[in-house]
Amino acid sequence: MKTIYLILAIAGAVVPYLFFINFFASEGIDLFGFIGGLFVNGAAGGFTADLLISSFVFWLFMFNRQNEGPKPWVFIALNLTIGLSCALPAYLWANEKS
Repeated sequence: MKTIYLILAIAGAVVPYLFFINFFASEGIDLFGFIGGLFVNGAAGGFTADLLISSFVFWLFMFNRQNEGPKPWVFIALNLTIGLSCALPAYLWANEKS
């Protein structure tokens, strides 16, 4: 499973950034436009809300398991800069026994 988690963490970093790069290439560095796009309609808003809630639950889980698993700070940084699709499998990879 450790190898699968690593592959998923890499895919979770690459795939979202393909969309982000496409957005910034067409819209420029427009953070307000980017944030507005997250809630542009009900479908996008629903996905965004789901992602925000899931990220918060993931953070709570990591802080609750600080003594048993990896320290959460690097995975919070991954979550904030790349996304949950990278941070969660990276955490599972780091937590997996060899």
